[in-house]
Amino acid sequence: MASQVLSRPLVTAKWLSEAVRAGRVGPSLRVLDASWYPQQERNARQEFKERHIPGASFFDIEVCRDQSSPYDFMLPSASHFADYVGRLGISNSTHVVVYDGDELGTFYAPRAWWMFRVFGHKEVSVLNGGFKNWVKEGHPVTAEVSQPTQAVFKAKLNTSLLKTFEEMIQNVGSIQFQVVDSRPEGRFRGTELDQGLESGHIPGAVNIPFQSFLTESGHEKSIEEIQEIFREKKVDLSKPLAATCRKGVTACHIALAAFLCGKRDVAIYDGSWSEWFHRAPPRYKVSEMKRSKA
Repeated sequence: MASQVLSRPLVTAKWLSEAVRAGRVGPSLRVLDASWYPQQERNARQEFKERHIPGASFFDIEVCRDQSSPYDFMLPSASHFADYVGRLGISNSTHVVVYDGDELGTFYAPRAWWMFRVFGHKEVSVLNGGFKNWVKEGHPVTAEVSQPTQAVFKAKLNTSLLKTFEEMIQNVGSIQFQVVDSRPEGRFRGTELDQGLESGHIPGAVNIPFQSFLTESGHEKSIEEIQEIFREKKVDLSKPLAATCRKGVTACHIALAAFLCGKRDVAIYDGSWSEWFHRAPPRYKVSEMKRSKA
């Protein structure tokens, strides 16, 4: 594998299929299914057991997180992450390819991609189009579960790719960085509930729903189209930028889209609206619903 492949944030199904057929999945190339669905809708682990990309392992976002946090999917410690991915056969020299089985094409995979990056791993890519298009294009699937040999992964948290509640609060007044919210427009504006929570947004945030970056087929749009989306929303990719959402998942689509445009330092507000709703003072929760009731 050439070095330019390892620095790509996306790989195609054709490229990965050729790697699978050539028997390259192993210590130097690991494939992870990072699917997650609400329990009442689909069972990600069961679906993985039934069919997945040959050689892939299941990346359980429910396990690889801060179990003590009251908020969903908060980052685990560096030691927790290192131990978890090491058991999946991943070392610091492994090229990791992540995908998920969402009907949109890609949903949770960018979160896994960002998690590797925030813990210092650069050789990580998202499968463009996801499992949905892998199957549609006729690439191989299997129910055989691989047993990777444990590897040593050394993780070091890159705090420049992460924003805390305190940093986000401070930014409301100081505006040191731009904030993009990737949730649907209704949840951003506060006109519909956000998975049970009253919705709204952080003051000064700009709304770019994450699906804006995906084509109808579920692939990432072209770099030119992505750049235009940011331009239309007056987001300057030459300046500091943080992304937020409901629970730190779809915000990673913002980071991936910006990365494709050459901006590799978008930070994720890990707590996102889940934390902000519970901790921020009322004046820092902008909602049209509140105004309409006033």
